[in-house]
Formats: sequence, C-alpha cells, structure tokens
Amino acid sequence: MKHINIKDLALELNLSVSTVSKALNDSYEISEETKNRVLETAARLNYVPNPYASSLRGRKSKNIGVVIPEVADSFFSLAINGIESVAKTKGYHVLICLTHESFENERTILKEFQGGRVDGVLLSVSTETTQCDHINDLIANGLPLVFFDRACDEVETAKITTDDFESAYKATTHLIQQKADRIAFLSISKSLSISNKRLEGYLKALEDHDIKADQKYIIDCSNDAEQNYLLIKKLLQQKNKPNGIIASVEKLTTPIYTACKDLEMKVPEELKIVCFSNLEIATILNPSLTTITQPAFEMGKMAATLLFKALENRNFSLVKEDFMIQSALVVRDSSG
Repeated sequence: MKHINIKDLALELNLSVSTVSKALNDSYEISEETKNRVLETAARLNYVPNPYASSLRGRKSKNIGVVIPEVADSFFSLAINGIESVAKTKGYHVLICLTHESFENERTILKEFQGGRVDGVLLSVSTETTQCDHINDLIANGLPLVFFDRACDEVETAKITTDDFESAYKATTHLIQQKADRIAFLSISKSLSISNKRLEGYLKALEDHDIKADQKYIIDCSNDAEQNYLLIKKLLQQKNKPNGIIASVEKLTTPIYTACKDLEMKVPEELKIVCFSNLEIATILNPSLTTITQPAFEMGKMAATLLFKALENRNFSLVKEDFMIQSALVVRDSSG
C-alpha cells in the first residue's frame, strides 16, 4: 500500500497543503466543516502524520548526533552507552555517524546536520582534523556541540577529556620501574591533542628519570592495520630494539601482539607493553595486557548531560564547561 503524505491528502481534498495542515492541527482558522472533511479523508486513506517532519518545523528533531572516528574501538562503544543512558531519559534518539578518521567525512556530516536533522552534536574529531572552521560554522548556526575525548582546543565549547599527559607519564614511569630503559611510543596523529599530550607525558617521564629520548623509538602509525604491523615489526627488529612499548590507542594492540608472536619475542621478558585501551579481553590475552583505561561510559554520560542542559536552557553556556576525568593504570602481565 502506498504511503500517503500530506501532499497526497491535499490533492485528494482539492485543498492547499497549508489548509490541510491547519485542519489536522485543529487551527481556529479552519471551519469545523473543513476539519471534519479533512479528518474523515485522512482516516479513509490511512494517513499517518510524520512526526519528524513536523518536529523540523518546530526546530526539534528529538535527535542528537554522535560523530566518532570508529566503533571498533571499545572506548567509543562504551561512550555511546553512556550517551544513550542520558538520551533515553530525555526522549531523544541517538544518530551515530562514523568519520572513519576522515576530515572530509567529518565536515560533510556536520554540514548535513545544519539542515535540522539533529538538535545538538557530540563530537570526537578525526585524526585528519587540523582546522575547525566547520565546527565553528555548526555552532554559529545555533547547534550546541560538546567534544568528548578528542577535541579542537581552539573551539569555544564544552570538552570532556581525560588526563592524557598524566596517564602517559604514569605508563612510562611504570615501565621504567619495571627496568625498561628503551621505551618506544606509538602515536596515531600529529594533529590530535590527545596524541600530543600523551607524547608529552611520555617525554617528560623519560626526562625526569634521566633517560634520553630517542626519535627512532617514536613511531607515527596510521589507520592502516597492515602498515602499522610492518612499522612495529621493523621497530622490534632494530639492532638496539626497545624493551618497552606504549601504544597511544587501542587499535595498535593487535599489531603489537602479532609482531611479537611472529618474531618469537617473549612478553614481558624481552618487551614490556602498555596500551591505552578499554578492551574487555585485556585480561585473557596472552599475556594479559597492562592498560591505561579511560572512564569511557562516564565521559559519554557527562558529555550528553551537558548537551541536554544546553538544549533545555538556551541561556546555558557551554563555553567554560571543561571537565577532565582521570584514567587508571591497570597493571597486568604484559608489563612484568
């Protein structure tokens, strides 16, 4: 059966769309006779109003957009759960859009959101995002936006982040205490603030323990798993190879373990490993993985709570709402 929209209904009644809409909404401008005629025809044709279309006219879609790089990372999966725990209580739906670490995808998504598809946005920027004009444009068009985890520091809005510098410092210090003195750091982006802060924490810990930083141990990885595997394998085949390694993102866990297996390198005897990760299976990896675990659910929940404060009160300013939540070093077998 064909879906009947308001234009079809107006055509059947030989009335304007505006008149039909007003009749359906019981407007005082429309006579009772016309209202009854419209309602009877609507019932006969099984006309069902489109709540999304009507909400757009009122600038309320009852949707919030969540823009993230990927869902494979367990951090984002847990953060989405936190976001949805708040959105459901507010009667909102969550639209999840993936950038796949592409700046162009991110820009296109935010531009589409300006058409009224969502009432607000939660964003974790891509590794390719180096300028933020598209984000400022969205905010300038009246859509509130909150960053979580990955943020553009120059955009004046709320940011929910973790103690990236301190966490990397803690991870590096832990490896040094475990007698690692050639510690490699695997980065994922030179533009992401979280990557840069984690790198800074790593370098500061080396400095404070009188270990000279060596550029050959700082590896810029990519979004290509195979390429990352080759980079890590090459790193571990160096003559003076590292005896400790810190992965700044969860996706690097698999290539590290795979390279160690293929090179028959013993963990933690020959290489001690710490990863920024929320993997549930960290405990059953062989050996179990030492992690910097972020409070992903809490971050998502807090970001959503702030967004809804802005949606419910137009006088509420997101500009100064910056929160940093501590991550935890969970020591397991991979670091000795």
